[in-house]
Amino acid sequence: MRTVALLLIGSVTLLGQPPLSLKQAVEIALRQHPQVQAAASSRQAADARIQAARGGYLPKLHYSESFQRTNNPVYVFGALLTQARFTERNFALSELNRPDFLNNFQSQLALEQVVYDGGLTRQAVRAAELGRQVAGEEERRARQGVIAAVVRAYFGAVLAEESLKTAQEAVRSAQADLERARAMRSAGLITDADVLSLEVHLAAMREQRIRRAADLEVARAALNEALGLPLDRQHALVTALTPVSLPAPELASYERNAVEQRPETRQAALAVRLAEAQTATARAALLPQVVFRSVFETDRQRFVTRGAANWLAAVALRWNLFNGFADRQRVREAEHTEQRAEAERRRAEALVRLHVRQAYAAWQAALERTEVAKAAVSQAEESLRITKNRYENGLATVTDLLRTETAVLEARNRHLAALYDQRVAAVELVLAAGMLSPDSPVLE
Repeated sequence: MRTVALLLIGSVTLLGQPPLSLKQAVEIALRQHPQVQAAASSRQAADARIQAARGGYLPKLHYSESFQRTNNPVYVFGALLTQARFTERNFALSELNRPDFLNNFQSQLALEQVVYDGGLTRQAVRAAELGRQVAGEEERRARQGVIAAVVRAYFGAVLAEESLKTAQEAVRSAQADLERARAMRSAGLITDADVLSLEVHLAAMREQRIRRAADLEVARAALNEALGLPLDRQHALVTALTPVSLPAPELASYERNAVEQRPETRQAALAVRLAEAQTATARAALLPQVVFRSVFETDRQRFVTRGAANWLAAVALRWNLFNGFADRQRVREAEHTEQRAEAERRRAEALVRLHVRQAYAAWQAALERTEVAKAAVSQAEESLRITKNRYENGLATVTDLLRTETAVLEARNRHLAALYDQRVAAVELVLAAGMLSPDSPVLE
């Protein structure tokens, strides 16, 4: 009775909840799930890396402020010149050899612009842009994975609800059989053993109902996790557990789409291009760099007075002619990395083709299982009707009745499981082909 009360309370609670279709569940998950939010943050971080890499084209402006106090003859001589405080008295040998302590407040504003760096900045921008595309594919992969998880969890909850209804129907049927058997025993048509057998059967069906109720609670929590919502949220699920058809079910077309559309194959192709950019970057380190630099400087004995300003403009050429072959070895490393990325790209294509074939076979098997299971339910229900008539007329035993009752329950559960597998298999096939999106027909 406590179990029945809990089920009734749960039913009343769900009546107050707004309906939730599968497509609505997908939309909620794509907004709320942490996995999608994390992938979006990674893409935004990649956008920031592109802007940081493009900063290499812009000039660098630095400001520095320093204070020195010293009687070092060389420094004092130079500081007096930069402060425009040098006089004839400072030419005296005593002043040159043993000058007094001198304060110098120095302010510098330096501007540096790379004129030519052998393509280092260009390759850095290219690598950052490729990284952004990789992050975009990772976000698309996360979104597709979340959609598939929502489908599994949604229909898992629907399956649990239908399984509970089946168990409840089995309990009602067992109760009716027991009441009928008791009436037949009172009429002297059957023995106490038959009634006891039906009582045991009723207890078993009640146990099944308890298990299905617990499974339903877990399935609802799993759905909320897939949606990125609190685990105790209640929903009224309105998308029925029915078979779904797929457009253009040719294996070759799914394989082609998988190679072209799967995030994994796209990421593998981008990894090859990224390795090429890294090779170009390593080779650019062998080329010279030309840098323009200008400095505006003020030197003062006091913080704001007794000083002067000067400026400097220069163009510098830097060329690393030899550093122990380190740059050349980095080029070799980058070339081997490029070869590895190409090999992994080919492996990724083979794996997605295999995944498509596995998903295609599972979908076809699920279709056939659905038809077989549906026919089995009709056959089991007809067998139960005949067996009940025979039992009431004394032509069948209670064992026959219990066997057919159990067969009906098992057939209904297998049919529900086949429907669930068919819906999930359809989504898995579209996912394997890289075509899963919120607008996919398999979500209808």
